[in-house]
Amino acid sequence: MIRLSELKLPLDHPEDALPALICSTLKISANQLKSFSIYKRSYDARKQKLLLVYIVDVELDSSRLEAQLLSKFTTHSHIRPAPDMVYQLPVKLNEAPAIRPVVIGFGPCGIFAAMMLAQMGFKPIVIERGKQVRERTKDTWGLWRKRVLHTESNVQFGEGGAGTFSDGKLYSQIKDPRFLGRKVMTEFVKAGAPEEILLVSKPHIGTFRLVKVVENMREQIIAMGGEIRFQQRVCDFHIEDGHIRGLTIENLKDGSTYELRADHVVLALGHSSRDTFAKLHERGVYMEAKPFSVGFRIEHPQGLIDRARLGQHAGHPLLGAADYKLVHHAANGRSVYSFCMCPGGTVVAATSEENRVVTNGMSQYSRNERNANAGIVVGISPADYPGGPLAGIAFQRKLESNAFVMGGSNYEAPGQLVGDFIAGKASTELGSVEPSYKPGVKMTDLADALPEYAITAMREALPAFGKKIKGFDMHDAVLTGVETRTSSPLRITRGDDFQSLNTKGLYPAGEGASYAGGILSAGVDGIEVAEAVARNLIGV
Repeated sequence: MIRLSELKLPLDHPEDALPALICSTLKISANQLKSFSIYKRSYDARKQKLLLVYIVDVELDSSRLEAQLLSKFTTHSHIRPAPDMVYQLPVKLNEAPAIRPVVIGFGPCGIFAAMMLAQMGFKPIVIERGKQVRERTKDTWGLWRKRVLHTESNVQFGEGGAGTFSDGKLYSQIKDPRFLGRKVMTEFVKAGAPEEILLVSKPHIGTFRLVKVVENMREQIIAMGGEIRFQQRVCDFHIEDGHIRGLTIENLKDGSTYELRADHVVLALGHSSRDTFAKLHERGVYMEAKPFSVGFRIEHPQGLIDRARLGQHAGHPLLGAADYKLVHHAANGRSVYSFCMCPGGTVVAATSEENRVVTNGMSQYSRNERNANAGIVVGISPADYPGGPLAGIAFQRKLESNAFVMGGSNYEAPGQLVGDFIAGKASTELGSVEPSYKPGVKMTDLADALPEYAITAMREALPAFGKKIKGFDMHDAVLTGVETRTSSPLRITRGDDFQSLNTKGLYPAGEGASYAGGILSAGVDGIEVAEAVARNLIGV
C-alpha cells in the first residue's frame, strides 16, 4: 500500500473530493484506486480559510502499479510506502509460569502491561489499592459534592488510574517507530471506545466513556487468565541479593496482610503513590529527584477560545471545542506553559491525602461544558527542593497543605481573577466566569500559594499569552490553585532491559516512574515493559 500525506481539502468538502484528490496526486484514474483508509485527519487553521489535512493509506488495483508509482515518486516526501502497523505478540505460551508476573497499579500503564502479559499467556496478577471504577467514581463524587475524601479511592487511586478523571487524551509526542500507540488505540476501540480515535489527530475518549472501556479491558484480562485484586495495597518489598522475591500486601477491606511470591514485578504506580515511593526508597531501590512543574488551573469561556482559535469556523461540529498549547520563557529564567488543556471541561478536586488541595482538569467526550480549562504551570528542578529523591514529594505536600488552608480548610480551592492576579491584588468576588471546581472556590490572593519566582513568571506569561490568544488574559478569567501533580517528582531509574538499576525483576514503568506522561505514552510503556518481562522470563 501507499501512504499519502498533506492532502488538504476545504472544511465542508463533498464526500467524493478525497478520492478525487488521491487520484490526481498519484496521477491515476478512478478505476485504478481499489480502496483507501484515513490514517489521520487534522486541520490547518493558520490561514483564514481553514483546511482539513489528511493522511491516507491507498491500495491500487495492482501491486505492480503501486511499485511503479513508489519508484516514480521516490523524491516526494508525501508519497511513501505505507508502514506495517499490525502488532505481533513476541511470544504465546501454552502454560503460564509457576510464579506469575505481578503488576502493581491498574492505571493505563498497568492495564496495558497486564493486557499484553495476558495475551502472551502469562496470566498476570494485578494489585490495585483502589476500587473498581464504578465504586471509585462514587467515592470521587463524594469529595466533589460532600467534601468527604476517601484516601484510597479518588481521582488518583483506583481502576483506570488518574487518566480516568481527565480529558481522556490519546495523543503524545513520543517517538513510536513500532506503532505501539496504534496497538493502544486498537485495544481501546476493541473495548468500546469510538472508532474515530483511530483517525483524528487529537483523539480523546472522556471520563464517562472511559469507565466502560476500562471495565471491558478488565474483563478481557480476566478471560485470558489474569487476576485483578482490588483494594490491595503493597506495603513492603522483599529484596534478596539485589533481586525482588516477594511482596507484603495489605487487604484494605479488612486490614489483614499476606505475602505474595514474585520474581517479576511491574511498578505501574502512578505519580501519587507517595507511601510506596517511600517504601521503595527505604528498601534501597535506586531513584532520583527530577524536574516537574507547579501552578494553577485557568478557566475561560469555551466560546472565547473557540473564536480565538477557529475564527469564523468556531462551533463547526467537525472541529468541536478548540484547544490550545502555550509556552513563555520568563525574564527570571523560568518556563511557563499550558498543561493538560481540557476543552469544554471542568476543574476537579484531585487530592489523595487529607487536608490538602490539588486541582486537575477533566472533560467528557462531548466537551460541551461552558468553560475551557488548563494548567498554567512553571517548571521547577531539584535545585528548588534539595534533599534527595523524596524531597519533591515534601515540596508538593507543602504547597497542597497551604492551598487547603487558603481555601478555608474544607477542600474548597483558593482562587483569583486573572486581572487581579496580574495587578497583585486580592480578589473578593467573581466576575463573568463562574469556576467549575467543586466543592467550591474561595476568592483570595494567590501570591502566597506558590514560590515568588513562580508567581513572577506567571504574571509575566499571562499577558504574553493574551497576545497569542485574544482574551486569554481577560480580567474575569479565573485561576484556581494549586496544580502540583503534573508529573512524578522522582524517577525510579531503569536500564536498557527495563529493570531497576539495582533491583533485578523490578520494572519501573509509566508516569509514577517518570517513563510516561499521559494515557497513550503510559499504555505504550506498559506494552514495552510487558515485552521485557516476557524476554526475561523465558528468554524470547
